[in-house]
Amino acid sequence: MDAFDGILAAWQRERPDLDLSPIGVFGRLAGVTRRIETAVEEVFARHGLRQGEFDVLAALRRSGPPYTLIPSELAAVLMMSRAGMTNRLDRLEAAGFIERTLDAADRRSFRITLTEQGRQVIDETLTEHAATLARLAATLSPEDTATLDRITRTILTNLDT
Repeated sequence: MDAFDGILAAWQRERPDLDLSPIGVFGRLAGVTRRIETAVEEVFARHGLRQGEFDVLAALRRSGPPYTLIPSELAAVLMMSRAGMTNRLDRLEAAGFIERTLDAADRRSFRITLTEQGRQVIDETLTEHAATLARLAATLSPEDTATLDRITRTILTNLDT
């Protein structure tokens, strides 16, 4: 029994005409999400990163050698506007994690490249991040993990339509 069971029991008593069971499902999902976000933010902070900065470094690292993307590619991968990325790039450049150079093919654009220091930081952070997520998921069996993945994928797909 958890807090949501009490909330649902009270609503069942007061409004038996409504099916409010999704309150329990989505309330618990929100609680899980908050706890995961806190754990993940702690990992990123230990490496001097914020979530958005991690996302930029991870996108560059996933792109493969030479770990370079133009801003429009980076924005598309991160599903955000180029304007929203400027502060992230400024901070990452100041920290020495990325370099911005003029694109030889289009002198109106820049190329964003992961530096060696940036590659080291993202690799260390990703290793700790993966271990943290594995620890958080350790209470689930492989079958439960697959079921949760399927269910959350279905919810997200339907919310996006």
